[in-house]
Amino acid sequence: MTVAEIGLGLQSDKRPGDYARLARRAERHGFDVLSVFGDLMYQPPIFPLLEMAAATERVRLGAACLNPYSLAPYEIAGQVAALDLASNGRAYLGLARGTWLGAVGIAQPRPPTALAEAVEVVYRLLGGDTDGFEGEVFRLEPGTRLRYAVHRPRPPLLLGAWGPKGAALAGRVAEEIKVGGSANPAMVPLIRERVRAGALEAGRDPGDVGIVLGAVTVVDTDGVAARARARTEVAMYLAVVAELDPTAHVPSDLLARVKGLVDEGGHRAAGELIPDDLLDLFAFSGTPDQVAAQAQALLDAGVRRVEFGTPHGLDDDRGVDLLGSAVLPMLDRAAAGRRPGP
Repeated sequence: MTVAEIGLGLQSDKRPGDYARLARRAERHGFDVLSVFGDLMYQPPIFPLLEMAAATERVRLGAACLNPYSLAPYEIAGQVAALDLASNGRAYLGLARGTWLGAVGIAQPRPPTALAEAVEVVYRLLGGDTDGFEGEVFRLEPGTRLRYAVHRPRPPLLLGAWGPKGAALAGRVAEEIKVGGSANPAMVPLIRERVRAGALEAGRDPGDVGIVLGAVTVVDTDGVAARARARTEVAMYLAVVAELDPTAHVPSDLLARVKGLVDEGGHRAAGELIPDDLLDLFAFSGTPDQVAAQAQALLDAGVRRVEFGTPHGLDDDRGVDLLGSAVLPMLDRAAAGRRPGP
């Protein structure tokens, strides 16, 4: 039987000490994974992750996700090696193509090739392979190696992807695929089929690749206030991910209005345009009962992990506490094990 994991995703916008405090609370409540987003212009994820590693003993930790356009693969290898060492083997490697990089003048050509080669380079370095690598995007001269010891040669890989090519790559090389910014159960069978294509091509069991869905989360006993906050928080992500979900059918005029307001800094006004049914596809929000029902729908659809994303509640600590004390106990985490394999 597969028992699903429940995780928290944190934005890297906090003060020193906040991450350790929240991590300890999350571990006490029974969360399995703590992720830190790698969003543009926020603190680099390695800072909060190292702080959380020192404050915890059990939870898995990783960035969701780093990208090989703004951070070279040898630097990615170094960061995941540092986190794995600091956490005594609890790190995962999270990679994605990245978003919003045009704002800093970084192009993102050939994402499937860049991601696949980044994976190859990172694991060659962590594994001590000195044969060299000659790719289309990245290369290693023969004899190139890390000049420090690593804890594990292959921390598990999570790829962030929505589309067929990214999901197929996850099927070929990853342990997990994360569909970031989605709380939509209808995406699960679609991602499963896309992963299946790549897994079978590589001779892997498609069931070995866990599907992770995560999104903005706001829980509070005041469900109306929680949903209002979630609308504001999700607006910036909706402008990116809505077009990636072929099952959501977001009206193009609504999406254009949301994008326009977000570009002008009007996140609250943009959020007010989002109707209830659409909000529930891209965020977990409301009372503990409402949030638990949304998460359970994903578990019933067969996800391996649900990730509750920032800001968690009307304030950080209360949100984490409500998720841990009121939402987690309502979830049937064995539901994923009752689904037929891909």
